[in-house]
Amino acid sequence: MPASVPTPGAENAADRPSSRRLSRLRHLAGFLAPYKLPLVGALLSLTVAAGTVLALGHGLRTLVDEGFGAGDAALLDRAVVILFVVTTLLAAATFGRFYLVSWVGERVVADIRRAVFDRVVRLSPRFFEVTRTGEVLSRLTTDTTLLQVVVGSSVSVALRNMLLLIGGTVMLVVTSPKLTGLVFLVVPLVLLPILLFGRKVRRLSRASQDRVADVSAYADETLHAMQTVQAFGHEPVDRARFAARIEAAFGTAVARIRARAILTAVVILLVFGAVSTILWIGGHDVLAGRISPGQLSAFVFYAIVVAGSVGAISEVIGDLQRAAGAMERLLELLGTEPEITEPARPVALPEPPRGAVAFRGVLFHYPSRPDGAALEGIDLAVAPGEKLALVGPSGAGKTTVFQLLLRFYDPQAGEVRLDGVDLRAADPAAVRARIGLVPQEPVIFAADAWENIRYGRPDASEAEIRAAATAAYATEFLDRLPQGFATHLGERGVRLSGGQKQRIAIARAILRDPAVLLLDEATSALDAESERMVQQALDKLMVGRTTLVIAHRLATVLKCDRILVMDRGRIVASGTHAELIRQGGLYARLAALQFDQAEALAGQGSDRPPDRSPDRAVS
Repeated sequence: MPASVPTPGAENAADRPSSRRLSRLRHLAGFLAPYKLPLVGALLSLTVAAGTVLALGHGLRTLVDEGFGAGDAALLDRAVVILFVVTTLLAAATFGRFYLVSWVGERVVADIRRAVFDRVVRLSPRFFEVTRTGEVLSRLTTDTTLLQVVVGSSVSVALRNMLLLIGGTVMLVVTSPKLTGLVFLVVPLVLLPILLFGRKVRRLSRASQDRVADVSAYADETLHAMQTVQAFGHEPVDRARFAARIEAAFGTAVARIRARAILTAVVILLVFGAVSTILWIGGHDVLAGRISPGQLSAFVFYAIVVAGSVGAISEVIGDLQRAAGAMERLLELLGTEPEITEPARPVALPEPPRGAVAFRGVLFHYPSRPDGAALEGIDLAVAPGEKLALVGPSGAGKTTVFQLLLRFYDPQAGEVRLDGVDLRAADPAAVRARIGLVPQEPVIFAADAWENIRYGRPDASEAEIRAAATAAYATEFLDRLPQGFATHLGERGVRLSGGQKQRIAIARAILRDPAVLLLDEATSALDAESERMVQQALDKLMVGRTTLVIAHRLATVLKCDRILVMDRGRIVASGTHAELIRQGGLYARLAALQFDQAEALAGQGSDRPPDRSPDRAVS
């Protein structure tokens, strides 16, 4: 497995480890680059906001010394006006900083999510053999949200407080070097509990998120299996287990709240204790005439600004570390290259499509099962318009033939050709555009019938969609839905039966109008009536197309031009149904097994001799 492929992990998304490699965050520069103008505006607003805060301290000093001290009412009036103007400027600059920085944060995270999703949907199935889907989803959501907090908030907070720290420290020294020395003796005492106790608060915060995630995961699993829950009368057990998880989340949340409350109380005690001490010392300096009352007022103001800035920066460092860890995981996804890619100079498939398929000396091992060959020495040629059935026991390699033809994987040896072109030399999108798939378990998206059928060809009109649905015998149930084709079909098509889902999948394939049709056990799990409707739709769909059928019903096999019998990754026999029965071997044994089962069932229901007509398929 390539080193860039993320290893599947069981870690909870809420408990992401932080990373001290803050250099990972430099990769954000590429996503920030398109938004230079709002970034410049945000930086300007940030600088103005920090400058006005520092200016307030100087205004406070002037107001106390020259307004109160000199008893100048006119100066006091002017000072209040100036203070109002400065405050208005501060409010405007703060608005600009908050809006622009938040906008950039949201925009960058949206771009990152799109980039990650664009990369993920291009990755080959091998990636998903070793990576959990939930892990990918958590990176798309939780990790990107951490970055949004940093880009849209933490970075601007850090820069603003850095400016306030530097400017405030300079103003402290200018105002009173003696008291400045005292401040820098006190600041570490205030920071120590913040850093030590803050870690406990963060651990409890992550633990609290873990418990909330446990609640969400259990509820999600239960709700998706509600019919099974109720069928087995499991509601009391699930209620008790859910309640236990709720109480665990509540207990952890209370511990977090208690720790944060204690931390807040300790910080307030230390900060105001330190301020009181400095005021006491500074007050004696004022009485002794060493500094003015305005200087003391300004000094206290700047001391609070500096202390607050240091505390804010220490909090931001934790956010930056967690964001660096998130960026590292996102970079793993963005750096994962798909194994199935378009060649630099793809060979064009011939027009018009013919649907000729060929396998030549194909050897293939699944990446997750390198010890056993899924296909070995496969030589196969399917003529345009031919109907070919693939039969054999489970694990024989039938579905693998489909996956190689769709170029989800490339064989380790040999070649797969479509219309005479090696698939490795062609554009995968062009190859798949000529193939239609009707799977055993059709995928129905949480949308209406229009969108589900249009999935086969996104530019299709409603008239074309309806024509495809009519050909698939789907209109007979779609028109009866409350809003007809516009009815939402529910998550995973929960409002449809198995046969109705299959007919939606067939309509999707008809709309695609493929040269090659792949039918993967399309009627294996249907009742007799649904099978009849689906089979009629399939018969229409197969006309004039090269069709490969993984067969579970002999009714389908008998209509095929040729049957391939597969076992352990090899083709062991080929011919028509009658020829294969005469040859004996695996096909004859499987057919006899099914016929015997049919006879036994028929014998239980009637005294008449059973009908030996082949109405069941070879597995």
